[in-house]
Amino acid sequence: MDLVPFFSKLKFGEEKLPLGGFLSGFFGGLSGNQGALRTAFLIKAGLSKEAFIGTAVVVSTFVDFTRLSVYATNVSQSGIGDNIQLVVCATASAIAGAFLGNKLLKKVTLKFLQVVVAIMLILISVALGAGFL
Repeated sequence: MDLVPFFSKLKFGEEKLPLGGFLSGFFGGLSGNQGALRTAFLIKAGLSKEAFIGTAVVVSTFVDFTRLSVYATNVSQSGIGDNIQLVVCATASAIAGAFLGNKLLKKVTLKFLQVVVAIMLILISVALGAGFL
């Protein structure tokens, strides 16, 4: 929708934040795409780029801590020991992405973020539809 000029002017006010959070969390929980749905909503909430990214990071962190607490109860059965290289690579990638994102934040505009998010959502939906994800 961000790539269509009519929808690029669409905005959600602060009064819609609780509803948007509930709906993106609920449907994200059903589909496993919480981040994509949350981002699609937050990008239209009229936040500054710093508030947008900060909100996404804080919410993602809470979601991840919740997941980790569930996984920790079954760590011996989870097979994490068999996939330690994947865990280390994913963790290192997350840290590198956060570091790089912090450096790039000062150089990008919110419009650029909107276009990148729109393109990534399209790519993810195509990959899901094609069965790659």
